[in-house]
Amino acid sequence: MALLLGYDVGSSSIKATLMEAETGTVLATATSPEKELEIIAHSSGWAEQHPCVWWDNIKSATHQIKAKAGFNASDVQAIGISYQMHGLVVVDKNLEVLRPAIIWCDSRAVQTGEQAAEDIGTEKCLERLFNLPGNFTASKLKWVMENEPDIYSRIHKIMLPGDYIAMKMTGRITTTPSGLSEGIMWDFERDEIAEFVLDNFGFSADLIPETTPTFSVQGQLTAKAADELGLERGTKIAYRAGDQPNNAFSLQVLHPGQAAVTAGTSGVVYGISNKKDYDKYSRVNTFVHVNHTSGSPSYGVLLCLNGTGILNSWLKHHFVSNDKSVLTYEQMNELALEVPVGSDGLVILPYGNGAERTLENKNIGASVHGWNFNIHRKAHFLRAAQEGIVFALNFGLEIMHEAGVDVRTVRAGNANMFLSPLFSEAFATVTGSVVELYNTDGSQGAARGAGIGAGIYADYEDAFVGLDCKRVIEPNENLKSAYREAYENWLDVLQSQLGSTN
Repeated sequence: MALLLGYDVGSSSIKATLMEAETGTVLATATSPEKELEIIAHSSGWAEQHPCVWWDNIKSATHQIKAKAGFNASDVQAIGISYQMHGLVVVDKNLEVLRPAIIWCDSRAVQTGEQAAEDIGTEKCLERLFNLPGNFTASKLKWVMENEPDIYSRIHKIMLPGDYIAMKMTGRITTTPSGLSEGIMWDFERDEIAEFVLDNFGFSADLIPETTPTFSVQGQLTAKAADELGLERGTKIAYRAGDQPNNAFSLQVLHPGQAAVTAGTSGVVYGISNKKDYDKYSRVNTFVHVNHTSGSPSYGVLLCLNGTGILNSWLKHHFVSNDKSVLTYEQMNELALEVPVGSDGLVILPYGNGAERTLENKNIGASVHGWNFNIHRKAHFLRAAQEGIVFALNFGLEIMHEAGVDVRTVRAGNANMFLSPLFSEAFATVTGSVVELYNTDGSQGAARGAGIGAGIYADYEDAFVGLDCKRVIEPNENLKSAYREAYENWLDVLQSQLGSTN
């Protein structure tokens, strides 16, 4: 029996899935740790994690799966890796990590990216990179160069989080074209590393790992890694992708007109296009999709809202719970449904997790507006939070439409905030989309990707055996006008806040 093992390395936790290749049946899953991973913030706008913590929790999740499924290690034919995007891991010649990883929601390098756009030229950046350098991996590396020169001088290679995990497994340092594009180091015009970006920042090309295709045998488990994981030496690592391209892949979102949505710690809409297009303000970003080739281009246009599930989590841990009473997310969702659409005028802007790309990298923070002591209670805050997240995602979708992305089909995993009936209905109604929810997640997508990369599946269609749609959510026609009014009110508040920060 051929088995596939997929890992999804997030900033909140690591999830693993063991899948039977022939049927797509999930044999076991595991998440580690039980509580959300810590994000280190030594200064305002910073966000770091120790890469060794990801590896420790990969080992923990793997051993949990072994205990649950009791499989033979030799049956695992391939491993796939999905990972949190835009991070920066730096190692020395001994492959030792030199500093904590600067992760996706860290906003320290915003000004660095703005200066690079000015130096290179905005038009050239957009035409060749499809993005401005922004607060992405290359800009974070420049920050290290300028602020930690001793560390920078010892860097042997830079990596994305998924590259680091692959290195721990194989002993090899490689990356992918998709990964380089998410770091804003990929030249879309020439389909190669953007040397003009490296030159502008003053980086040696030697710091960049060799590239390997997303679907390919990228290495094999070393004896040391196999021993730590309880797997077999020589097992193939055959797929690697950032969490959002991988989330789209896990939902079989591969063609123009399709979009994948996720609403975990961050909220993302990832639409597929085959056009060389971009948002002139870089409020949404274009990356190389997993199935891209030079002969058949495929791009993922991504809008990201940093403050999504993290807002709901904050409310759970700091607002509705105490030492005597802890509300579950399900109870919070039920409470929120007690309040009408629009939350009786209470508005929450969910921008409390760093600089937001849809706001042109402004960091306006989360805020509450229209709070009336005589009207509003806990339930209003819970509903206003979920509505605020939906409205912020819709604001980003409107930008995507302006950039020429025509979204006709929306798919999401039946998980995270889509488990909330309020959130699901609000998203479908506000965006006017029919939303299909599937029995999948990032770790399952990574497992299926490994099956393609290792040649176990003949093509993309074969890889999605067993993928089932669990729920379909249609817009609520009776609430459309109420949601439109609430969105316009929310938008007025956002524009007022943006105006006050200029």
